[in-house]
Order: sequence, then C-alpha cells, then structure tokens
Amino acid sequence: MKKSLLFLMLAVFLLIMAACGSSDESNNAEGDNGSDGDAQEEQTVTIEHELGETEVPVNPEKVIVFDFGILDTLDKLDIPVEGVAKSGNIPAYLEKYESDEYENIGGLKEPDFEKIAEIDPDLIIISGRQADSYEELQKLGPTVHLGVDTTRYMDSFEENMHKVGQIFDVDDQVSEELQTIEDNIAALNDKAGNAGDALIILANDDKISAYGQNSRFGIIHDVFGVSAADEDIEASTHGMNVSFEYVMEENPDTLYVIDRGAAVATDGETNTSDLVENDLTANTEAYKNDRIFYLNPDVWYLSGGGLTSVQEMINEIDASLE
Repeated sequence: MKKSLLFLMLAVFLLIMAACGSSDESNNAEGDNGSDGDAQEEQTVTIEHELGETEVPVNPEKVIVFDFGILDTLDKLDIPVEGVAKSGNIPAYLEKYESDEYENIGGLKEPDFEKIAEIDPDLIIISGRQADSYEELQKLGPTVHLGVDTTRYMDSFEENMHKVGQIFDVDDQVSEELQTIEDNIAALNDKAGNAGDALIILANDDKISAYGQNSRFGIIHDVFGVSAADEDIEASTHGMNVSFEYVMEENPDTLYVIDRGAAVATDGETNTSDLVENDLTANTEAYKNDRIFYLNPDVWYLSGGGLTSVQEMINEIDASLE
C-alpha cells in the first residue's frame, strides 16, 4: 500500500513538472514572438536635421520622397519607396518612378497633403523646396529635411548619406559608396589643378546667371578643384544676373552651361546652344578652344546631393578635363 501511494505521488509530481515546463516554453515562445518582436518593431533613431529633430523608425516601410538626390540614393541602395513627387519633372535617370507602382505625392513646391495622409507614411524626406511645408508634413508622418548645404557641400552631403544609412541600417554600404566618391574626387582634383579657370552659367530662356564658389553649383570650384574665372560672384540660390558682355570680359578657359529650360521643358527641346554661342562668347578662350560644356540638367538642376547624382557630376567634370 505504501509503495502504491509513493508511486502515485511520484507520478503526480512528474505531471506537475511537465506542465510547468510546457508553460515556460510557451511563455518563452510568446516572448520571442511577442514582446521582443514588439521591441524590435518599435526601434527608432533620432535624426537631427536643418529643421529640427525627428524620431524615425528604423527600416521604415512606407517611405515618400520629395528630394530627387535622396531618391537616387535610395534607388542605388535598393531601398523601396511608396511615393514620389510626380507633378513636375522627374529626372530621366529616375524615370522608373513615373510608373503607377509609385504614388504621386504632388509637386516639389505643392505637396498633395490629402494623398500623403492616405498613404500614412512611416517617413517623409524633404529638402529646400518643401521646407515651408515642414510643420504640416510633420503632422502626417515623421519628416526629415535632407537638403544639401552648398556652402559646405561634401560635409553636408556625407552627413545626409550617413543619416540615410542610420535610418535604413545600411551605413556600411553607404560608407563604401562614399569612399569611392572621395577617391574619384581626389583623382579629379589632380586634373583640375592644370585645367585653367572656368565660369558656370545657368541659361533660363533668354537670360543667364553666373554661379561661383559656395553657390548652388559651386561644387565644381569648391570640391572638384576647378579654378573660378570670377572669384567675386556672390553666392546665392538663383545666381548673379549677368550678360554675355560679362562672359566675354571674364574670358574663361572653360564655360559650363546648365540649361534650366531643358530640365523643365515638357517637350525636351531648347535652343540654348544658339543663345550661348554668340558673337560675344566667340571672343572667349572657351569658345575658341571648343571648351563650352552643356552639363546634364537632370543631375545638376533637378537632383544633386545623391550617391548617383554626385558621382555623375564627377564624371561630367572629369570628362571635360580630358
């Protein structure tokens, strides 16, 4: 009788222990798929930017982008986006984003707030053209300003790229891309030192404006090392209004032309070469030596500040120095 009671008590004890073990395993499993998973989903990073600080989820799923330089960066890094600014001119090298696969979030200066609210984005990336809409966009989703500060182009560009790396957990890949760009710039600097001086102009219909150091296109002088024909051009977004008499007087060895009309024209046709190559510029060394270069406005006017666009800028200036 005692032996039977002992066996019964032992059996009950083993059943209780087995039940406890199952409960622990179940709790652990729930922890792995529940609390830990929730913690991982809630992982965020605080991004400091020109307009403030924004807490952003790591690896956000629904991303909308207004800045084409950041868009070409995300494209380069194979990071998907939900929506882009289609009410305007998307650079030709990013034409895939014109498809219906991507939502239209409005224009560069006129965001479609209703569509953005419908998307309910996890991240909104803007730059200078949308700065005035920052507060309104911030109400619709975490908003980060990643425009380039042209007065410190490379520092600003690299900071933006590392912020992208932080947000999407790809900073090692970003660092590799930046190292390649830095190496290419160093090689370009060696060429630029013996290339004479240059003048940068933006052609807009029948008007032209000049850009110098620390300006919108000042990367040619400040980073790539090409000497400026006029070192007294005031830095500004819209450039210094000039005439072709001014171009003739400055007499640059190289003339770089960015055609705004080609960037915004719906039919893609402009007559900028007829405007620029006239009787006055014919007196310049740039004209005489066939050193007038029409830079790609998609890269220089519409985008810039991205992993792809900055490399394309390097390639174009490098080619002009051959």
